[in-house]
Amino acid sequence: MRRLTAASLTLLLTASVFAQTYRWTDANGRTMVTDTPPPAGRSAVQSGSGPVPNDGLTPAARQAAANFPVILYTSETCGDPCKQARDLLQGRGVPFTEKPVKTAQEFDEFKQLTGDAFVPTLKVGRQVLRGLEPNSWQSQLDFAGYPKGKGK
Repeated sequence: MRRLTAASLTLLLTASVFAQTYRWTDANGRTMVTDTPPPAGRSAVQSGSGPVPNDGLTPAARQAAANFPVILYTSETCGDPCKQARDLLQGRGVPFTEKPVKTAQEFDEFKQLTGDAFVPTLKVGRQVLRGLEPNSWQSQLDFAGYPKGKGK
């Protein structure tokens, strides 16, 4: 039974490390490394069935991104709080996907996810953090295994 458990755990860890990854540049020139394809109009710089080899991330940061992908929900009217949220994630070197909430359908989906329509909202894996609370965000990123530095 122990061998089966150890083999299953090894297989699970190996599978999560070699998940599909995409590397692309957003409209603001930021490099994004995500487990989801880029939005319409953006082409992936590199994709594959393994980790992006030159993404600049440590194995720990890459593993955290595979296990706990980060999504930042913003809006066009969010202003400074959304900028500070982006800066926090970029300063720590966390690869993230930014999802601006623009349409009525996106608003409804966002409200279902968070129970509210408050931006910025951070999703780390399945955890949802509403509003910019740097200490809470840092703690959640720590828990997910993201390095405290630039992830490099």
